[in-house]
Amino acid sequence: MRLHEVVGLPFDTVIPLSICSLPMTPVMVMIACGESTGLCCGREAYIRRQPDPRHHLFHSPYTFNQIHFTFMPHFIIKALPFKTRIAHGAKNILVADQARARKFLQGIHPHGPAVFHQKSKAHHHHHHHRKPHHAGGAEDTTGGVDASTSSIDVTDSAVTYTMSVGVGSPATDYTLLIDTGSSNTWVGADKAYTPTSTSTDTRNTVNVSYGSGSFSGTEYTDEVTLGTGLVIQNQSIGVASTATGFSGVDGIIGIGPVDLTTSTVSNTTTVPTVTDNLFTQGTIPVESIAISYVPSTSASAVNGELTFGGTDSTKFTGDITYVPITTTSPASQYWGIDQTVTYGTDNTILSLTAGIVDTGTTLLMLATDAFQAYQDATGATTDSTTGLLTVTEEQFNNMESLFFQIGDQTLELTPNAQIWPRSLNSTLGGKAGQIYLITADLGSDSGSGLDFIDGFGFLQRFYAVFDSTNSQIGFATTEFTDATTN
Repeated sequence: MRLHEVVGLPFDTVIPLSICSLPMTPVMVMIACGESTGLCCGREAYIRRQPDPRHHLFHSPYTFNQIHFTFMPHFIIKALPFKTRIAHGAKNILVADQARARKFLQGIHPHGPAVFHQKSKAHHHHHHHRKPHHAGGAEDTTGGVDASTSSIDVTDSAVTYTMSVGVGSPATDYTLLIDTGSSNTWVGADKAYTPTSTSTDTRNTVNVSYGSGSFSGTEYTDEVTLGTGLVIQNQSIGVASTATGFSGVDGIIGIGPVDLTTSTVSNTTTVPTVTDNLFTQGTIPVESIAISYVPSTSASAVNGELTFGGTDSTKFTGDITYVPITTTSPASQYWGIDQTVTYGTDNTILSLTAGIVDTGTTLLMLATDAFQAYQDATGATTDSTTGLLTVTEEQFNNMESLFFQIGDQTLELTPNAQIWPRSLNSTLGGKAGQIYLITADLGSDSGSGLDFIDGFGFLQRFYAVFDSTNSQIGFATTEFTDATTN
C-alpha cells in the first residue's frame, strides 16, 4: 500500500494513475479517506462518497487531502460457453424478427441501460424489497397485462441461446435460456428442481408471463454457479410447478434490468438479478456482459461465450471502441446506438440515425428505404419461398462490403458475412446451394427513432460489450470478422 498526498481534490474528479507513480497498474484500486471512497478500474480513479453501493458519481463541494491506494485481488472474469439455436423456417424467422421490431418501435417493454439507471435510484441496495405480508395467502402477481403485446423476450426470438447453470450445493446442472429481455431466473420446466443444504423456501409465489409462454411456482433462494469462480449466494430463483411454451430447456436465466421483476414474486417489489448479485457480492467490477461468437454452421451448436463483468482479450483483435447509448427514442430505451450504413465505399444507404443492437433478432434489419437501396445496389430479388433476398452466384461475386460507422469506429461486414450460411439453408426451407441474404426490411421508413436492428447475423462477426454501469456499448473485431464461413 502506498499513500499519496492530493490536496484540495473535489469529488467527481478523475485521477490519471500515471501521475501517482504506482508500481503497477491495478485491476482495482479502492480509495479511502474518512467518509469518502472511490474506485479505480484500469488507469483512472473516480472519487466518490459513501454510501454508494452502485458506484454512481456524487456531486459534492467537499475536498479531502489523502488517498490510500490499495491493491485488491483480481476480479474473476471468465467466458462462459453458450449454445445458439436457430428456429426452422425462414418465414418464421422473418416474421418473428419483424414482429419483434414492431414492439421495439412502439417502445414496449424497455430494457436498456436507461431503464437500468432510472430504476437503480429506487433499488440501489439490490436487496429484496418486501411488501407487507398479508395473512390469508399470497397476492395476485400476474400484473393483469397482455403479455403477448407487452413483452419483448426470449419467447418471441427466432434465435435463442442456452447455457448450463448449476443450482444448489452439490449443484444440479440446468439448461437455461439466456434472456436479456426478462430478469427472473427459474428452473423446473423440464428437469425438476433438487433442493440441497443451500436451498431456502421463501414461501412466496412466482408468476411470470412472456410473449408466448409463462411459468408459475415457488420462490427459493439458493447458491447459483455460472462457472468456475462465478458463484452467487442466496440468488432468488423460481421453481416452476407449471410452465408453458418451453421445450428442450429447464427454464430461463434473466439478465435484463431489475425492474422487469416488479410484481413477479409475492410480498416482494423486485428481486436482484444474477448480474446484480455478482456485482454487489464483489465478484465482478461492473454490471456488463460481453458476447463473442463463432459464426454458425449448424442450427444448434456451442458457438458463443458470455463474459460477466469484463472482457476476454482472447476473443477479440485490436481495441474495443465504446459509444454511448443514443438519446433518440425509442432506441434509447433499449441497447440503442447511432450509426451510418454505407454499401461499398460511397453509397450511403442509411445516414446517421438511431437503432438498436439486439441478440434476440436473427437478421440485420434496415428501415424500408435503406433496405430498398441495399436491394437495388446488390441486384437481389425476393425469394417467394423464404421471403428473404436472394442473389445469383455472379451477383454475389460482385457484392461489396457494408460499412457501419459507429462513433469513431468503422466495422466492415464482408459479402460473405452478408449471406445466410449455405450449410443452414435447410433450416430456412430453402434450396441447397442457393444464396440468401441476411439483410431484411424493418417495416418502417427511416426517421422513426429506431431505423435498424443489428441482430445475430451482424453480431456473430464482432465482439460486443453491453455495459449497463456506464451506459455504453463496445465493439471490436474478431478473427471471424472477415472469415469465409458461409
